[in-house]
Amino acid sequence: MVHKILKKIFGAFGYKLVDKNLLKSQRLISSKSHLTVKLLIDNLVKKGKVKSLLQIGANDGLRFDVLNKYIKEYKINSLLVEPVPFYFSKLEDNYSKDNFVKLEKSAISKKSGTIDMYTVKKNYLDKYDEHIKGINSVNKKHLYKHNVKSNHIEKISVECLSPKDLLKKYEINSLDLVFIDAEGYDGDIVISFLDYIDFQPIIIFEFIHIEYDKFLNVIKRLDEKKYNYFSIDENLICFPKDDIFYESIHLK
Repeated sequence: MVHKILKKIFGAFGYKLVDKNLLKSQRLISSKSHLTVKLLIDNLVKKGKVKSLLQIGANDGLRFDVLNKYIKEYKINSLLVEPVPFYFSKLEDNYSKDNFVKLEKSAISKKSGTIDMYTVKKNYLDKYDEHIKGINSVNKKHLYKHNVKSNHIEKISVECLSPKDLLKKYEINSLDLVFIDAEGYDGDIVISFLDYIDFQPIIIFEFIHIEYDKFLNVIKRLDEKKYNYFSIDENLICFPKDDIFYESIHLK
C-alpha cells in the first residue's frame, strides 16, 4: 500500500519509482539504447533470419504485438501460445485465414497439466489502461503491481504444457526465434526451454519482472548454452555466440 501511495506522489511530480530488483538485474547486462525490439525484428525478418518462430504469451495477436505484421506479410511458420480463453478466441479470429500459423491454448510450465492463472475480469477491463489487457499471470501479486484491484481479479485454471511436450506435439525440432512475454514467469520458461532444446534459436523475453536470484540462474543457463545477450528496454535479446548478425549489432 505504501509503495502505491509513493508511486502516485512521485508520479504527480513527473518522477518514476524504479524497482531495486530491476536495477540489480540491469547491472549484469549491456544495453542497446539505439535499438527497439520492433526495429530488431524488422532487421531479422528482412535479412531472412526468421523463417519459423514460437511466441509464448501471444494474447490476442494484435495488442502491442511486434510480430503480427511480419508473420502475416512474410508468411512465417509460427506457433502462437496463449492460455486465457477470452484472448485465445480473439487470437483465433486474427489468424483465421493464415494456414502457416498454428495456435495452442495452453500455458507453458515446467510440467504438463493444469495451472492457476490470474486475469482481470472482462467487465472491469474498461476501467484500466489498454496495457492491462495483457497482464495475465500465474502470480496474483503481478496484477497488484499494476494497480489492479483485488475484486477485479479472477482466478482461472488453464491447461499447461512443458516445453518438451509442446515441441513434441507440433513435431518441432528447430526454431529461428522464441519470443516470450509471460508477465513475470519468463525466467522459468526460458530455463525450461534451455534445459530441453538441443538447437539455438534467438530468444527474446521480458526480464524486468523476474526476481534477481531467478535472473542470475537465467544468465547462468544462457552462458552455459553459449549465448550472447543484451537488453533493449525491458527485454533481453539472446543470440547464439556464433551468430554473425549479433556481431553486426554489437559493434554499433
